[in-house]
Amino acid sequence: MVIATELCALSEYRIYPGNGKLMIRRDGKPVFLGTSKAFSLTIQRKKPAKLVWTQAWRRLHKKGITETSLKKRSRRANKVARAVVGLSLEDIKKKASQKPDFRTAQRDAALKEVKSRKAGAKKAGRGKATSDVYKAKIPKNVRGAGKGR
Repeated sequence: MVIATELCALSEYRIYPGNGKLMIRRDGKPVFLGTSKAFSLTIQRKKPAKLVWTQAWRRLHKKGITETSLKKRSRRANKVARAVVGLSLEDIKKKASQKPDFRTAQRDAALKEVKSRKAGAKKAGRGKATSDVYKAKIPKNVRGAGKGR
């Protein structure tokens, strides 16, 4: 046997026959209210979405939904190789494919060349006067310089 039930306008709970109130609004729309609490809150014009115990609030805050339908699959962003200002994409790929020991050997060779260049510059600069060594020191940051004005 099927029992005809109504839904409460505020809480959206089922109202069985013999329970609740039927209120007719000014515009003539019938409003079924299950409890005196629901009736009182409707008269006070409270919004069902702001009352934690109502179905409207639960729907708004995604409560009681089964977790299998709730979780969405997220796609991972694919990494894209791009050219940098100094290097083209081919150069970057070429460097990535090189062996690490080959790159360390290249780095060592570059360091040796820089050191030898510096040593050559030092030898060439020995004949100059050493007046630039004794330049007056200028303080970098004087604390409290702006106070007391």
